[in-house]
Amino acid sequence: MTTPHIRDFHPDDLDGILHLWEQSRASGAEPVYALSEVVASCQIDHAVVATLGDRIVGAAVGRAAHAQGWIVFFATDPAVATDRDAAVGPTIGARMLAALERHMAPLGLSRLSALMPESEASLDDFAAQGFELKRNLRYVERELPVQREELVVLRELGGRILARGLWDGVGGMQREKEMLELRLVTPLAQPDLAERFGVVPPRAVMLFGPPGTGKTTFAKAIASRLEWSFVEVFPSRLAGDPKGLAGALRETFQKISELEHAVVFIDEVEEIASHRQGEPPSPTQGVTNELLKLIPEFREQSGRLLICATNFIRSLDTAFLRHGRFDYVVPIGLPDTGARRSIWSSYLPRDVAAAVDVDLLVEHTAGFTPADIEFAARKASQAALERALHPDVGAAVSAENQGPLTDDYLVAVTSTRRTVSDEVAAEFLEDIDRIARL
Repeated sequence: MTTPHIRDFHPDDLDGILHLWEQSRASGAEPVYALSEVVASCQIDHAVVATLGDRIVGAAVGRAAHAQGWIVFFATDPAVATDRDAAVGPTIGARMLAALERHMAPLGLSRLSALMPESEASLDDFAAQGFELKRNLRYVERELPVQREELVVLRELGGRILARGLWDGVGGMQREKEMLELRLVTPLAQPDLAERFGVVPPRAVMLFGPPGTGKTTFAKAIASRLEWSFVEVFPSRLAGDPKGLAGALRETFQKISELEHAVVFIDEVEEIASHRQGEPPSPTQGVTNELLKLIPEFREQSGRLLICATNFIRSLDTAFLRHGRFDYVVPIGLPDTGARRSIWSSYLPRDVAAAVDVDLLVEHTAGFTPADIEFAARKASQAALERALHPDVGAAVSAENQGPLTDDYLVAVTSTRRTVSDEVAAEFLEDIDRIARL
């Protein structure tokens, strides 16, 4: 019987590795690591193969992370006998593991480990090489949303990956959240489901409403919910580019196309998409024209969502809001009763929350924006702290007064100037009837 030969991996062995990887899948022993990771480790980390003539009949691939070594792929051709035999000696698998360990020995590893599917049948090979089966362990995995290559592009754009959980952190606004979840998040996060029902995932949405109502918060929360890169485009920063604002805008969108998934946010978009009028044309008319051209091109790419926000939707060029550019035009208004209660609750210190009459605060802050409520809450806390301190600098807080009371909050509310006037709020309601597209 011919004994397989164990040697280091050569680039010409990739086809054999692919064959073994596919064999493992076909046998029900789904490899833990993706093929791309296995191939990458073969080329830049450590790998040995078993050959029988010109055929690759086994492979063991490893990588190191600090003092920990991991076997990312291990397989033998089931058509080749692997049982110990007096003439043959250790199995192919055990010999490959020994060779891989020798290969990685100069790294000074303290441990060499392997993750395998439950159906893996080669545990004897590992046992023969001194590996110990660990009981009561569970393997958990999370696929990270942005790969290494994209991070360079993301940094160039000034974009970032937002923390998970921002969506759940949006206080109240349940009606808006439910609508955005159904119309935006679900079709984008589950495109196969959307296709089955004939739903075309949205590519662009306009958020409008009075200042301070949370449009930027919603844009970030959507990106967090989708786990997509978040890129905010600041026209004011692009204005100084030698290519001009229009040229810089186009270059930015071209760069964004290199990302696999992205939420692109333009706040106060009225600055570059206002009504085109006047003779001669206004300085921003060329920028508006460029943006009108960019949006259809942007819509042709999957895995993208453009979110524009404006406080003054009436000032936007009429062509900007036409069907075919924005799928939805969504009003984001002042927080309702439930939203105000949720916002207030998030700012109350835990030790005094039960003693504060939240319903009374909610009643007295009708017409407040989330930012207005935050200001009043922080003002009340500061006033209570100052009252509790002794005149001497650095004195301890009085034991009788451990935090702000309902009256502190009511005083702060009374002295807080609302961001949105009754006139602006009334105009917003008119805009919902005339312009909103849900």
